[in-house]
Amino acid sequence: MSSVTAFAPASVGNVAVGFDVLGQALAGPGDRCTARRAATSGVTITAIRGLPDAIPGEAALNTAGRAAQSLLDATDAGFGVELELDKGIPLGSGMGGSAASAVAGAVAVNALLEQPLPTAKLLIHAMNGEYLASGGTPHADNVAPSLYGGLTLVSGGDKRRVSALPVPPGLQCVLIHPHLQIETSVGRAVLSDNLPTDRVIDQIAALGGFIAGCFREDIELIADSLRDSIIEPQRAHMVPGFYDVKNNALDCGALGCSLSGSGPSIFAWTRDVDSEAVASAMQAAFAGHGLASDKWISRLDAPGATIQQQR
Repeated sequence: MSSVTAFAPASVGNVAVGFDVLGQALAGPGDRCTARRAATSGVTITAIRGLPDAIPGEAALNTAGRAAQSLLDATDAGFGVELELDKGIPLGSGMGGSAASAVAGAVAVNALLEQPLPTAKLLIHAMNGEYLASGGTPHADNVAPSLYGGLTLVSGGDKRRVSALPVPPGLQCVLIHPHLQIETSVGRAVLSDNLPTDRVIDQIAALGGFIAGCFREDIELIADSLRDSIIEPQRAHMVPGFYDVKNNALDCGALGCSLSGSGPSIFAWTRDVDSEAVASAMQAAFAGHGLASDKWISRLDAPGATIQQQR
């Protein structure tokens, strides 16, 4: 093959209860990367569509470009690539846009190799790209679900073990994106290293309860556990009307509601029958604060990155 187009979905980082370790793929929005073999070495970005003025065109400063270069270097591919990037995720939205670009770049270039690597081996290369946007802190809470799909847990420290978590039937994810931007690096900069012990204990218990609820299909346990007592209180002020949006969601039956990544997008897990009402209530709260917004309603087992075209 000489040309491959890959799609990588948007994602919800942290999923409230699992800062930097939990992530969930979203069905619908995502980024596409087309990779072509080139006679020259290295990576060249020839086109960026969707957000052309906001995304660096230099490969070393672009998450897709860095992921592609990392993969080429590791495999001694013997060829260079030209990349075209189609951005479908709003900039600074908290929807994992930089991770999706990195994943799409890695998956597209991998398909050009004579011996493509298995999916598990692509994670580190996508992370090497995402590192640009993560404020200098390597984490895979957006990269993993964008690559694998579904709900993922990243554990094992530097080994980065990705586990697919089961999701109960009859639930959906509502995501509302207000027309604001918050860079990931800014969202991380407000976080304090001084954490009260009682909050840490509460968060550990909530994470354990959430994972147990997913395995047991215990929706009530998930609802009791889907909360963030550490990160959310430090970031909520960055999103106008955050608590009004959250309270509206909970009042309409949401199991839990919090920031998607660093925000400003806010997600909620809901029962299928409540999803439209929850989405409307969340958008109404943003409108009350003068903010227009977009909505997506996604299954919880949304697919990960895919090859869409190859020649």
